[in-house]
Amino acid sequence: MSRIRALPDHLVNQIAAGEVVERPASALKELLENSLDAGALTLTVELAEGGTKLIRVTDDGGGIDREDLALALSRHATSKIASLEDLQRVRSLGFRGEGLASIASVSQLVLTSRAADGDKAWRVSADNGSIHEPEPAALAAGTVVEVRDLFFNVPARRRFLKTPATEYAHCDDVFKRIALSRPDLGLTLIHNGKAQWRLKPESPAERMRAVLGNEFADSMLPLEAAAASLRLSGFAGSPTVSRAGRDAQFVFVNGRFVRDKVVLHAVREAYRDVLHLDRQPLYVLFIELEPESVDVNVHPTKTEVRFRESQAIHRFLFHALHKALAETRAGAQAAAEGEAPADGTAAAQPFAAPSPAAPTAPAWRYEQTRMPFGAVRERGGSDFYSTLFAGAREAERPVAAGGASLGNVADGQGRVPADFVATGFAAASAAAPQRLPSDNEDGFPPLGFALAQLHGVYVLSQAREGLIVVDMHAAHERVVYEKLKTALDADELPTQPLLIPLAFPADRLDVATVEEHADTLARLGFEMAVMGPNQLAVRAIPMLLRDADPIELARAVLADIREVGMSRVLTERRDELLASMACHGAVRANRSLTLPEMNALLREMEATERSGQCNHGRPTWFRLTMGELDKLFMRGQ
Repeated sequence: MSRIRALPDHLVNQIAAGEVVERPASALKELLENSLDAGALTLTVELAEGGTKLIRVTDDGGGIDREDLALALSRHATSKIASLEDLQRVRSLGFRGEGLASIASVSQLVLTSRAADGDKAWRVSADNGSIHEPEPAALAAGTVVEVRDLFFNVPARRRFLKTPATEYAHCDDVFKRIALSRPDLGLTLIHNGKAQWRLKPESPAERMRAVLGNEFADSMLPLEAAAASLRLSGFAGSPTVSRAGRDAQFVFVNGRFVRDKVVLHAVREAYRDVLHLDRQPLYVLFIELEPESVDVNVHPTKTEVRFRESQAIHRFLFHALHKALAETRAGAQAAAEGEAPADGTAAAQPFAAPSPAAPTAPAWRYEQTRMPFGAVRERGGSDFYSTLFAGAREAERPVAAGGASLGNVADGQGRVPADFVATGFAAASAAAPQRLPSDNEDGFPPLGFALAQLHGVYVLSQAREGLIVVDMHAAHERVVYEKLKTALDADELPTQPLLIPLAFPADRLDVATVEEHADTLARLGFEMAVMGPNQLAVRAIPMLLRDADPIELARAVLADIREVGMSRVLTERRDELLASMACHGAVRANRSLTLPEMNALLREMEATERSGQCNHGRPTWFRLTMGELDKLFMRGQ
């Protein structure tokens, strides 16, 4: 007697449903993707009790002919592929022909459709896997799929469902993915008779704002990169609006939402030195490539893919994101496709990308109201301070005859020399004062002019839009870090010899490290000598860090080398070492700065890549607009 038997088709469908339909959200995903493949431009989703009682999807797509209705509910029946070659270059979201059949085997399903050239609509129903004959129905155009009582005939699966609220949250996630991937669609989501989403066709930036909120939209950085047949577009979020979870990370490959370890790792690496601790970035990425270069037939849910050239994809994504993040500067206005925030005020975000298509702002000139004592009304940094701080100490005036000033320090283009900030803001002088850098007609640079220092920690600055608050240690840390990276890449890291070598006690491992890696340490700007079995001396340190504690700096570098090895320090751990060096070399709290020194730091921030965040991902500055300050004091209310 044979113990092996062929399973009935109904049982086969239920087994397949266990892989394809995990919960109501899985069924909704299959139905929505079918609608998109049918060319729908308007979709309405109706749910009851999180989709466990009802899922109804209505679209205006091409529809299904009467002869194909019953076949559409059969396994492995599809109009999207016909051969192995088609499977290898599939462009549609669905292609296996399993979705509807699997859903029909574990629910009560009704499929109503009218083909684009049909004279009437037809309806076919399936109950517990049994497909009935099509019958006439009333429908203007498109298709309606109604799924009731999901898993009613599979009690074991039904017991694994969560509460209606949890199941609805998963359905909402599926809806948002479709909304983000296709901003040209009109979408409506109704749950328990109440409309939750009503989205009209709109631009990609508008759709990002509608789905992910103003915080993301006000700070997002548009992406556009291409290499051969590979193309990346979308939006990268500000590190300062990061989250603890990955619920706002969306990656679409040829229009399909996927979760891929290669992509996630590339993005994480690009954000590595601007993210704080374990925070996760927000982003919406669209990757387009030849269908032959990606295998989408990896998992029944089709959310996993396999790239044929995964290393090339990783490099492309990393460099594209890394370059986009590097082009940001502190003080740049946040604008997505040139749009201003809805409330009309400047965005209060420490990270933004200037948009080349941004409209020119109305002319605005800084003019102080005439006061009884005759305040001067002229443009530029010197006039700003002579008006605001007429009684300031002579040493702190921005422009003084023959004295040190920020203007005197700046070069012909208004930039402050690299070693001005990095060496403790040392005073410098030149023959004639130069103009401060500015991109406004009123002479205000993006981060404005420094007013004062607060508790030895924050720099307060008056900018065109209001008040800028800068964490001076975090900001200086990023400036020094970027200078160290640039100098090391160019193999031009200058050293600062110490007048008197500083000796310090060290264990034998540190001594051995110095003896073995003296040449490599010299490349990093350090000169150390062995003074005894347990003693080292620092003879030179990197010039960019010459105001740091040499012994503390040397110990930190040796500790990093001992932990990971010199080879890794100069390869994948290089930036971490430089970040640690920059942290030790940056100006510390309670260091009193003069106005020229504060302004030098602001100008350096405006010229430094990624200066919106420190090396650890913390924000370096925030802006309080005049509108926000007016609200605090209820002006005009």
